Amino acid sequence: MPLFRRWADLPPDLLCRIGDRLHSLQWYASARGACTGWRRALAPPSPSLLLVGPDLAKRCSLSVFLHCTNYHPSAASLPARRSFHLNLIRPGRTCVGSSNGWLALALADRPGVFSLFNPITAAEILLPPLLYGTGCVSKIVFAPRPAADDFVAAAICMNRLVYVTAGARRWAVLDPVRLASADQLADLLYQLDRTVYCITRYGDVHVLRLPERRRRKPIVVATEDPNPATPLFIRQPTRVPSYPAAQMSLRIQQQRRVPAPSTVEPTQPHLNAPATVEPLLSDEDYLPFDPATSFAPPYDKVSIFTGAKTMVFCEGNLYQIWRNASCAVTLQLPGGGFRRVEENEIFVLRYNPRRQPCWDVVTDLGGYSVFVGRNNTASMYAEGILGLNGNCVYWIGGSDGDEGMFFDMATRRSTPCLPAVGRSAICWYFLSDMVNKCNNSNGGNNLSEPDKS
Repeated sequence: MPLFRRWADLPPDLLCRIGDRLHSLQWYASARGACTGWRRALAPPSPSLLLVGPDLAKRCSLSVFLHCTNYHPSAASLPARRSFHLNLIRPGRTCVGSSNGWLALALADRPGVFSLFNPITAAEILLPPLLYGTGCVSKIVFAPRPAADDFVAAAICMNRLVYVTAGARRWAVLDPVRLASADQLADLLYQLDRTVYCITRYGDVHVLRLPERRRRKPIVVATEDPNPATPLFIRQPTRVPSYPAAQMSLRIQQQRRVPAPSTVEPTQPHLNAPATVEPLLSDEDYLPFDPATSFAPPYDKVSIFTGAKTMVFCEGNLYQIWRNASCAVTLQLPGGGFRRVEENEIFVLRYNPRRQPCWDVVTDLGGYSVFVGRNNTASMYAEGILGLNGNCVYWIGGSDGDEGMFFDMATRRSTPCLPAVGRSAICWYFLSDMVNKCNNSNGGNNLSEPDKS
């Protein structure tokens, strides 16, 4: 009998004991990809909470801690009910995004410079500098499977949309999006077709269509400059072979002069290809945005003070997720009576362009649950998966502000999803964000594959 058949026939209890000794997420995910039997026996590692520690919230701010020392994050898996080791994150880096097994990091000592880091393989890609509103980016979304010569990322910076593609020397800054008075951009959701959905604090939605990803030759910046000046430009990273994965290095150099954006031809190879922004709703019927035309009472009023908003796709439907991040509020209903909105109460609304108002509050997600935070918002079919609850919104907050929580849409209560671990939750971490749209019956060993047992 071939050896691989004997390995595949190992009893599940023995496989679980083997899995318990695999502390690295890389090795555990690889073991699950060995064959169908191993994949069924070992609990999926995703979704996980990205944790750092010890409890930073009681000692100092996360940015100060990261600036002072190296730290090893861990992925606390909800299905496996255990933590896995991840690779060291270098000092001076704070997490501003997560998607498909990668993290977006901000470099504290280099304002406007960000990197994409894979904590499983330790690969890092430094992005071109953002020369507008440095230090004002709280979240970055990006395309899956980035490479040094093939990436695209988007962010909100000072109420403007910015994006960058491979080969460009800096981020592109788009014109201000037309918003209602006092409204502002709140969050982004990246989709695989290079579409970014942008939601505002009032629930208005705009669609950013990014240029097609295309590989470009590395940009070589001259070093023989007798009079260097700002700004900094990043040279394309050079791959240095190492085990277990190729490491990235970069050199930051200076260039004498940068043409003003108005004088640069859009066809020049070092610029980003053009992107477009358009409202989700029709220009003619819905702009300027008015909550009363999009949300039925009393949610047209609730939309004003639930400033923590994000979006997610689930089974082909687009949803808004609202959370009342302020204090409890009591609303007077149009037909009489009152509606009290508790602190951290969450509302889920589904988009239906064929009805008006086009956003309708729902009481369940058909067995799915969603995960919101600094990560690109993800959805997952949760029923039947150990450690998960269906029809829930998983978020990060709680009494200490850095605890993994889940909001049950039936009971309308939030509960910690893990026992106290003395560590601070940063974001939800998935090996893939599109877990509800992929088929994993092939049992492959690709670390970027989603986990759905």
